[in-house]
Amino acid sequence: MRKTLFIKNAAYLTASSLVLRFAGIIFKVWLAARIGARGMGVYQLVFSLYMLASAFTASGIPTAVTRLIAGESALGSRKGVKKIMSATFKINLALSVLTAVFLLSCAKVLSRLLVGSADAVLSIKILSACVFFTGVSSIIKGYFIARRNAAPGAVAGLIEQLVRISVTAAAIGAVYREGLYAVCAAVFIGDTAAEASSSLFLFLRYRADLGKIAGGDRHFERRPVKSLCRIGAPLTTSRYLNSFLRTAENTLVPKMLTAFSGKNALPLFGMIKGMALPVLFFPSVILNAVSTLLIPEMSEAVARRRAGLVRCAVEEILRAAALVGFLFAAIFAVSGYKIGALLYGSGDVGFLLTALSPVVPLMYVDSLCDGLLKGLDQQNFTFRVSVSDSAARIVLILLFLGRTGIAGFICIMYLSNLFTCALNVQRLKKISGAAADAKTTIVFPVLTAALSALTVKLILDIFVLPDLVYIIILCVTCIPLYLSALYLLGCMNFISLGRMRKHKKYAAATTRTSLIK
Repeated sequence: MRKTLFIKNAAYLTASSLVLRFAGIIFKVWLAARIGARGMGVYQLVFSLYMLASAFTASGIPTAVTRLIAGESALGSRKGVKKIMSATFKINLALSVLTAVFLLSCAKVLSRLLVGSADAVLSIKILSACVFFTGVSSIIKGYFIARRNAAPGAVAGLIEQLVRISVTAAAIGAVYREGLYAVCAAVFIGDTAAEASSSLFLFLRYRADLGKIAGGDRHFERRPVKSLCRIGAPLTTSRYLNSFLRTAENTLVPKMLTAFSGKNALPLFGMIKGMALPVLFFPSVILNAVSTLLIPEMSEAVARRRAGLVRCAVEEILRAAALVGFLFAAIFAVSGYKIGALLYGSGDVGFLLTALSPVVPLMYVDSLCDGLLKGLDQQNFTFRVSVSDSAARIVLILLFLGRTGIAGFICIMYLSNLFTCALNVQRLKKISGAAADAKTTIVFPVLTAALSALTVKLILDIFVLPDLVYIIILCVTCIPLYLSALYLLGCMNFISLGRMRKHKKYAAATTRTSLIK
């Protein structure tokens, strides 16, 4: 039953994530055509401020909710669940009010600091209303993940994206001739409407689901506020400091690139953050869905001291992330220019996709490691890693970007992802006991991915094909070729939850000592 439920939830999250990512990329393509690369740069800078503002309410607390609600649900304690959720909503409201007051009072200063003009003042003021809804949505999504019910979050995401696209399109159409400041504000009106609709839907579903929990009097957590702070505070602090440092980084990058070239580099920044990176992250939706669902599973396994199950799960997920990452790194490397031309009609975006393709496996593995470590109560470690990484990036940007330009920024991204990925993987292996064979996890997959992509590319280059047809044939041909080769080389065992379940007997028999060291 548990296996079926996990697969069902993974299917919900994967399907919805694919639809949302695809719709998001199409939306970004449309938006870039409407507001240009400079407009995308302004949007990304203001969006980084939004991420900073929402870090209080939409980062550590939802993860804490997932872990605490999982315990209360296991005991069948509706009273305990209500107590935790009530405390969480109150914390969200207080933090949202403080954040909104700050944004409203400092909008002019923040706009000039971010974009060097008053173009973003209205956008920042609109964001003040968005933060509360983002917090509510994140909290309730955490609740449903703990309840092992991914459907409400998936449906809410679809509603959110539909509202965002429709409202943004209508708002931009109404103010398109008013200038860049009005167009950017229209985009954030769409974001606010989307978050509000999503949070309303999720709250109604939460109220309906609450009645399904038994009314037992036992409590897993006697002091929910203390527990929420214990788990959520390091994550929130990490996310806030990291968001603050990333906002500072995003502000510095266009300024330093401008110093290097003597030209306004805001359009180039918009290409990197708003166009190239969303495309590079698109294939990771399956891995991200599984990572999200594994947080309560990992927490429960740790609580029951099932070391074998944790070890096996970590090994399988890391292997899957590496194999998927190597495949799409090769695909982006050989077709980056065609993808950039197809989506954005830009050779510059194509260059960025090709140049950043080697970072793809590191990004995928690091993203999964971060989620797994949080499920294993390692939020303090992820906090230290993320803050150290962000601080190092800022130092490197200040020292080298003004003299090396975009090439220097790409190198900084390489170093940053390698640094965080290496530390997180090492920590995850240490606390879980997971092991990996370099030959079957790295060497063979890298060579197989490169050979598969290059072989298909050389064949396709013989013909004159439209970019869309070329990319579809490349992917459809490369994926089965790559997986078949890996299977023949013994690099994969058709990764599945079934293999993890085979380890449950071993997990139960394992010495019941703490996994956290």
